[in-house]
Amino acid sequence: MEDVTSELTDRFERYCNTKDTDIPPEVLTELQLMIRLYNISAEELDFKWQAYSMKIGGEDNKLDLKTARDFKKTLQDALERESRGKMQQRSDAKRVAPTPRAARGGDMYDMLDGMIQTPRPGGTNVVNGSTGKRRSNFDTPASKANKSHEMSSPGGDLTPVVEASGGGAAFNFATRSNAGDITEQLNGQIVLPDPPEEPPSEPRIKLRANTDMSKFGYKTMAMKLSEASEVLDDRIDEFRQLIQDSFGLEDSAFGNPSYQSPSEIIAVGRICSDTSEGKLNTASLVLEGSRRWGAGRRIPLKLDSLTAYNFFPGQIVALRGTNASGETFVVSQVMSLPLLSQPASNPTDLDGFNMRYLDTPESDPSSVRPLTVFIASGPYTTDQNLDFAPLHTFFNNAATACADAIILLGPFLDAEHPCIRTGDFDIPTHLSSPDQVTMTDVFRHYVSSALQSFVQRAPTCNVILVPNIRDAHHHHASFPQDKFVKKDLGLGPAGKMVQCVTNPMTLSMNEFIVGMSSLDILDMLRREEIIGGQARAVNLYERGARNLIEQRNFLPLFPPTAREKMGAPAPVENKAWKNGNTKANAEGEAAEAEEDDGPSPFLPLGTMLDTSYLKLGEMLHVRPDILITPSVLQGCVKVVESVLVINPGILSKRRAAGTFARLIIQPAKVTDGEREQGVAVAHKLWERTRVDIVRI
Repeated sequence: MEDVTSELTDRFERYCNTKDTDIPPEVLTELQLMIRLYNISAEELDFKWQAYSMKIGGEDNKLDLKTARDFKKTLQDALERESRGKMQQRSDAKRVAPTPRAARGGDMYDMLDGMIQTPRPGGTNVVNGSTGKRRSNFDTPASKANKSHEMSSPGGDLTPVVEASGGGAAFNFATRSNAGDITEQLNGQIVLPDPPEEPPSEPRIKLRANTDMSKFGYKTMAMKLSEASEVLDDRIDEFRQLIQDSFGLEDSAFGNPSYQSPSEIIAVGRICSDTSEGKLNTASLVLEGSRRWGAGRRIPLKLDSLTAYNFFPGQIVALRGTNASGETFVVSQVMSLPLLSQPASNPTDLDGFNMRYLDTPESDPSSVRPLTVFIASGPYTTDQNLDFAPLHTFFNNAATACADAIILLGPFLDAEHPCIRTGDFDIPTHLSSPDQVTMTDVFRHYVSSALQSFVQRAPTCNVILVPNIRDAHHHHASFPQDKFVKKDLGLGPAGKMVQCVTNPMTLSMNEFIVGMSSLDILDMLRREEIIGGQARAVNLYERGARNLIEQRNFLPLFPPTAREKMGAPAPVENKAWKNGNTKANAEGEAAEAEEDDGPSPFLPLGTMLDTSYLKLGEMLHVRPDILITPSVLQGCVKVVESVLVINPGILSKRRAAGTFARLIIQPAKVTDGEREQGVAVAHKLWERTRVDIVRI
């Protein structure tokens, strides 16, 4: 390194306009960075500077910090143009498809399809006059498009009648079995508390938002590519700085993995796939560097020497290895990422929060009742109707247990529900203008009314509503997602205890911190990840939760799982009323039978991501005590990196009852020694919390 510095000083000191023509330290740093970044020698850098100097102003141009940075940007632009040119040459070398020819009796690309008569095989041309006159058909012509789809209009004179059953046996929620059974449990030695003889005089949980919800009210569908690329680039650079500070590394320890070098370096970048189709695998695995430290290039990774690995698209990683061939980065070690600090509180604050556990000021402090928190995730009704029976049952259970808080995560009015998707549901009779009914009115009728009844039964229980991208009544349909507008929900006096929050959200409930998001990130990671070696032995839930905590983001996957890869929505059965003209209907059905069945025009909504605001999905400052990650996967609870990770499951499946989570939280214990020291005490919520995954 000293030889390079002396050579740079000898070559570039004559270009500086300083006393004794010495190179300023900041300029020398930029020159050293260019040598490492572009893998060139000091002599070659000198030649490039002379060419650049001649281009912009001749020999009078002096080298300072500004011109050095402009020079580096020019080199970067030239490198990117060269890379694009090579990619264009490779694409031009691909074999070109043959020119399509018109079929016999047809036209190229079927541009005249339906406009001219197509001669039939074995028939006689009408122009020759050897056939009889064709009988005219003055019926409404049927469309060429396939009409067998659930979202298509019929081609004939048939009136569709939609049934949301989708075939199969009907499910009656009232006759469900195993209601109240516990499918998974943590800390079962903690006894369930009995309901109090007197209800609490005031809420026992104090809420405080740790997320700036005002930033979520951004304008959707206005994302700029330049802003999105900067956000993705900054994320890589931030993790590089975190790793450097955490391990005490020098700048020389890092390098550009795309440059050929026998020296071992640490490369920080984003895991990507070299193809937009198919699942990530070892053959398509590449590492994308930032524009500042990795020239924005992608380099294939070789993982043969690793005993365990777990990667997914969008993951920020720090890899130690070499690139001796210039074509592949051979990974020798996957470095662990630094974690956020563990949450803690002062003994004085903990004593104050413990006093809130008392139901009344006259209650005995030595025998306080622990907190009870219920968590549920939508959908909240089966696919057969919109009676929301599971939601009413959940409210009954929470009111009977005298819950202190309930957390409800969307979707509430699921846009993928067959009744919502087709509009086949009854409009509430109390509405005076049925033709002007909106989805917000439907939410008020089915959900808000149930919330009002619950708050009347449990007036001191906090209710937290988290939206979902699939909520049909919500105005904001991209992630990160803005909160519901409370005044539009028609909650009335119950609105005092109902808190509408954003998706994702981090809030404090007394002393402990809860992070939550209604995205099914566990299922998306399961579909997109690639694992090998000893990592296969790690539980699926623990693996996904650890990735969330290490990446410090509620959506570390980029890009999110495509809609085509997600589970298909519930099918819709179409029946039709025939109106008299039996012959015409039979002809129409015969014509439909000749057409090929195509793919369904309705896909799952997927995850609409606004990359420009991806930073709003990050976990800030400390790890949460509780991380709520609802998923269609079976409900579970795990302790990962001192974080209580809870998947409550979904409250209602398509044709079955679901699950919810019940938390019993005991007060924190503070010793006299900790009070005397006055230092912050870790919450250790996983030791004093019972978690049950309960069948509704």
